[in-house]
Amino acid sequence: MNRSKIIVLVTLINLVFASLYFNACNSPDQLADKKEPFQSEIDSLVSSMTLEEKVSMLHGNSKFANAGIERLGIPEWVLSDGPHGVREEIQRHSWDPAGWTNDSSTYFPTGTALAATWNPELALGTGEALGEEARARGKDVLLGPGVNIHRSPLCGRNFEYMSEDPVLTTAMCVPYIKGVQSKDVAACVKHYALNNQETNRTTVDVQVSERALYEIYLPAFKAAVEEAEVHTIMGAYNKFRGVYCCENKYLLKDILRDEWNFKGVVISDWDATHSTVDAALNGLDLEMGTDVASYDDYYFSKPLIQAVKDGLVPESIVDEKVGNILRVMYKTKILGASNREKGSYNTPEHYEAAYKVAKESIVLLKNSKNLLPIDQNKIKSVAIIGDNATRKHCEGGFSSGVKAKKEVTPLEGIKNLLGKSVKINFSQGYEKTSELDNFIRITDNTLNEELLNSAVASAKASDVAIIFAGLNHDYDSEGLDKSDMLLPYQQDILIKAVAKANPNTIVVFHAGSPVDMSSFSNEISAMVWGWLNGSEGGTAIAQMLFGVFSPSGKMPFTLPVHLEDSPAHALDSYPGVNHSVNYTEDLLVGYRWFDTKNIRPLFAFGHGLSYTQFTISNVTVDKNVFAKDETAVVSLNIKNDGDFDGAETIQLYAHDVESSVIRPFKELKSFKKVFLNSEEEKTIQLELPVNNLSFYNSKTKTWELEPGDFKLMIGNASNNIFETVDIQIK
Repeated sequence: MNRSKIIVLVTLINLVFASLYFNACNSPDQLADKKEPFQSEIDSLVSSMTLEEKVSMLHGNSKFANAGIERLGIPEWVLSDGPHGVREEIQRHSWDPAGWTNDSSTYFPTGTALAATWNPELALGTGEALGEEARARGKDVLLGPGVNIHRSPLCGRNFEYMSEDPVLTTAMCVPYIKGVQSKDVAACVKHYALNNQETNRTTVDVQVSERALYEIYLPAFKAAVEEAEVHTIMGAYNKFRGVYCCENKYLLKDILRDEWNFKGVVISDWDATHSTVDAALNGLDLEMGTDVASYDDYYFSKPLIQAVKDGLVPESIVDEKVGNILRVMYKTKILGASNREKGSYNTPEHYEAAYKVAKESIVLLKNSKNLLPIDQNKIKSVAIIGDNATRKHCEGGFSSGVKAKKEVTPLEGIKNLLGKSVKINFSQGYEKTSELDNFIRITDNTLNEELLNSAVASAKASDVAIIFAGLNHDYDSEGLDKSDMLLPYQQDILIKAVAKANPNTIVVFHAGSPVDMSSFSNEISAMVWGWLNGSEGGTAIAQMLFGVFSPSGKMPFTLPVHLEDSPAHALDSYPGVNHSVNYTEDLLVGYRWFDTKNIRPLFAFGHGLSYTQFTISNVTVDKNVFAKDETAVVSLNIKNDGDFDGAETIQLYAHDVESSVIRPFKELKSFKKVFLNSEEEKTIQLELPVNNLSFYNSKTKTWELEPGDFKLMIGNASNNIFETVDIQIK
């Protein structure tokens, strides 16, 4: 071979090896990383910092901020509680109120109320309004939404979480997050993961199967990352399989970073960090705290600097964490842009957004004698009874508390609506005899005979009696669970006494978690679930009771007859033993348990009545046999046959006829809320990607869809299926 041919051959070989090397060093993932927005700016800033400056950004420098680096133009990063409204200002280094006069916010309906609307558009509107209020108040990160699944009726934080069902929770949290972040504020989805009880929350070790983890407890977090592109995630207090969540490699690295490709910031819950090296190596980015004496004592402060110097934590890990924070700062226009949203708060538009959620969240549980709606032209007097008729709920619940500029109570709402046309006889009915002291509930359930007798007298003297019962933030609260489902303050005695005095008695429950109604449910013909419903809650409930609009809310959780009917309690697996809890009900959470075990609830998941009537007809599926990558389309006609305009939520559940693994009898897979004027008819479609019928295979760690027969069940509650169509998966 001559010299020129040898040169050509060597050149070709070099080109081949260069190409192979380029491809090896520039896999699609790596190329994507190189294209990561703002990466060059981030690299430049990080390279300009000392180790001490980097670490100063990774821990709290006040109750709700980290340290900025002034010489590089990096401001401190300001966080705020606020899943239902931006928290009032507190002192920089204590939890005491700052005493400002301009730090009020719009109070939005709590998480369960939002989910009860079954309307993702309202979740988007709520997120947008919250984002605007956060910006106007100078906040960079809003600590919400909470998406943990309701496992027990006793969980103190059920009110701020959304549902017992992952599909409903996902459908509501994704637009909420998108709404917040559209206003240049980072949302923070919480609490990752398995924070399903407040009892022993800082020490409890959760054991759960891989299938239940992936099918029940992780889907909302996954969607928050992959669909909503949430900027931050808060690690939970509890342990998972023996390791604290804020240093849990499986949760924070293997799943969150590697599986879901999360590029944002992992923030600890306050005082939820337990180590320096493990937390640093396993995925925590920012340590926030409550009671640490000095910010220098944080695990991610001087101890982290020392760990880097000792070679226990590579400095590149610190660089990565700082880079994650800076990336979110760029994405929310704290850095690199001059057109960041300015925001606004307490605007008419925000009150309207809160009102819309309150309006659509109200659930008509029962109306057997058509007491509702009340025709104000046919009555001369109404008794308004109950402490919750006048109680404001905005400031309770600890981290969910809001210093609301306005909160309309039910009594105020009714007075505003009726004016002087109807005499209102108010009686408190029962006394709030409880208080919270450092997450300890102190209560006295002694019956107040004077208040009871006054309420009975008011009921006897009135055409209609409305009792505003339920819970308050001494029971629906962060930090402690309820001890039982019983109504506090002897309210069951009050309800029965008033109903005996006046057969036209209506009970409205204000609560974010189930209560026991078994002692009086048969004696009350009209019951309403009114939630902890925000600044305009009283306006909405008054209008619903007196027929200004027809209720359209649906329960986002099951109301059991008795506590022991619920799975965690039926199996005696709550709250655990020796600070360890095993989720022995596995996949059978909420209605999945009730339907599979044929246990009748008092009111089912998805239940909610209306003042009008809907007719469903012509339920069809576009075809009967599907490949795994196809989408089934269920079509149906729905008509409003009544005199009220209204809305119905059509729910699609799936039943696997024969499976190689245990599956719940039915599972929610899709839903659609349909608004119809009186006598209006529409054709709607529900889409179901066939792959959503898969189950998680714990052995292969993949989602698996077995060929075979499925039944698609169409209804308006989990226990009210009015049509079934059969499909087959090839």
